[in-house]
Amino acid sequence: VTGLPAGPFLCWALLGFVCLSGIAVEVKVPTEPLSAPVGKTAELSCSYSTSVGDNFALEWSFVQPGKPISASHPILYFTNGHLYPTGSKAERASLLQNPPTRGVATLRLTDVRPSDTGTYLCHVNNPPDFYTNGLGLINLTVLVPPSNPLCTQNGPTFVGGSTELRCYSSEGAPKPVYNWVRLGSSPTPSPGSMVQDEVSGQLILTNLSLTSSGTYRCVATNQMGSSSCELTLSVTDSSKGRVAGTLIGVLLGVLLLSVAAFCLIRFQKERKKKPKETYGGSELREDATAPGIFEQSSMKVDSSKGLLERSPSTSTVTTTKSKLPMVV
Repeated sequence: VTGLPAGPFLCWALLGFVCLSGIAVEVKVPTEPLSAPVGKTAELSCSYSTSVGDNFALEWSFVQPGKPISASHPILYFTNGHLYPTGSKAERASLLQNPPTRGVATLRLTDVRPSDTGTYLCHVNNPPDFYTNGLGLINLTVLVPPSNPLCTQNGPTFVGGSTELRCYSSEGAPKPVYNWVRLGSSPTPSPGSMVQDEVSGQLILTNLSLTSSGTYRCVATNQMGSSSCELTLSVTDSSKGRVAGTLIGVLLGVLLLSVAAFCLIRFQKERKKKPKETYGGSELREDATAPGIFEQSSMKVDSSKGLLERSPSTSTVTTTKSKLPMVV
């Protein structure tokens, strides 16, 4: 076919097939995830191939782990020959080459933080070039050493029982692994009575004995460093505890009985010391007999004689004649 234009923008039809005008925009990024220590600078490499024109545009955006690409937020974009940082990372984000018109669109992020962990999107758009791979994804992990772990104990600590020790660091990337060790010269519990989970930080001690008592240390480790915490375990004999409880109960019972006996004896002594009631000569008693009146003698009947007898306990009251002279 003659008379058709040649070059990259060639568009012609041959044997019923149509060739679209323009060239593809191709973006290249690392295939392996990237990592950077906390506080350092991370460079996210991105390169592209296209013919840069007036419509060339570059955008970097970020999405948190576990969220879809559609939830990404812009970090910076380049258009119309100007660079526009935006978002919470604007002060720390820049381009390795500015303007990015020579095929290099690498992003530089300073003073990386744990919140910078996630997926970064390098998007190149250059109409009228059509693109088949104009978007590149980079996964970044900010490396953080383990924070000081917290050691806890759960479960009884009696002889023959089982207990659980736990260890956990709230920070650390990648996730730390945990290892429990026993300190001191005491013998380490047998492997059968000591089960450890390096991922969760759990240590289960079974069939406890008095020799299981001691100090245990948990060490949390990742590629950035390690940190540790310690816990003291005290195993007691439950039989001794029951004997001690029985003895304390007996002593309390004896004490209560002693207090009750003391109070009873004191009450009886106070009762004996209380004086009897006395009646003065001038006082009138309710059960006294008025003067001048005879008491009725109680009589007993003698069944054998049929006679009336005066009771020995009765007394006779004699009436005395008045000696006052009579006036005629």
